[in-house]
Amino acid sequence: MATSVADLQARFGIPHLIRFEADPRGLTRAVINSPLADAKVYLLGAHVTHFEPRGQPPVLFLSEQSAFEVGKPIRGGIPVIFPWFGPRAGDASAPMHGFARLQEWEVESTAKSGDDVTLVFRLEASGNTRAMWPFGFTLRYTVTVGRELAVALEVRNTDAKAIKFEEALHTYFALADVREASVEGLADVDYVDKADKMKRKLQGGEPIRITGETDRVYLATRTTCTIHDPGNDRRITVAKEKSDATVVWNPWTAKAKAMADFGDDEWPRMICVETCNVADHAVTLAPGTSHEMKARIGVKAG
Repeated sequence: MATSVADLQARFGIPHLIRFEADPRGLTRAVINSPLADAKVYLLGAHVTHFEPRGQPPVLFLSEQSAFEVGKPIRGGIPVIFPWFGPRAGDASAPMHGFARLQEWEVESTAKSGDDVTLVFRLEASGNTRAMWPFGFTLRYTVTVGRELAVALEVRNTDAKAIKFEEALHTYFALADVREASVEGLADVDYVDKADKMKRKLQGGEPIRITGETDRVYLATRTTCTIHDPGNDRRITVAKEKSDATVVWNPWTAKAKAMADFGDDEWPRMICVETCNVADHAVTLAPGTSHEMKARIGVKAG
């Protein structure tokens, strides 16, 4: 049974820092207002939809067309992708990007440390998830809001056999104009070009610039990426741990128009730089073991 907003507030609210509320559509979310930043996290998908450090415009992009309905993913912010990425191989009826972003997660704990605020969410295997993926697991997602935004996804195998999965923190970043932006940190890395028939290519030494539909899985890389957002006079950094792949995505014009939950003219204001283990880097976990993937998002002037 879902926990009421009042119960969540009584158990996990922190005065002047974290409050739980129903949004205008009735979905439950945590609203964080710390000395260093504001943020919002929905229980649907444990989905961070907003992060705004003091003195900065929002760091995360959120589509104005997002459904905000149970059973549908939220378009923007940081969707948690598990246990497969994209369409599920051999099952066209399975939800795109797995089921984690479609489930309501439990709040496990909240805490403050100095000016940082941490929330921990949990999702466990259920009859609903086993109908789609017949394995035991526990996901624990830790969100720390401070001068930076830190997120960590722990997967624990509670099954009697090994499990293999893909995972991603499918982060949408807000930009003044993607056509003026660039991404550094992936020079000389091999990638799968999903917008060009899954061809394998090599990124040159120059920064990535978006000039058309872009959907690339960069392989065997744990490097920090820097997104240059000149229109907002800032650099967004994405550092990560235990993630061996990075996805860079922008739908451009035609794909944006084809998505019901994405505005036709919103594509210039976003780019996805995703922390993930997908494709060649799917994770295999033995029974009783766990894997934790982390990302840390920071903002600097210039």
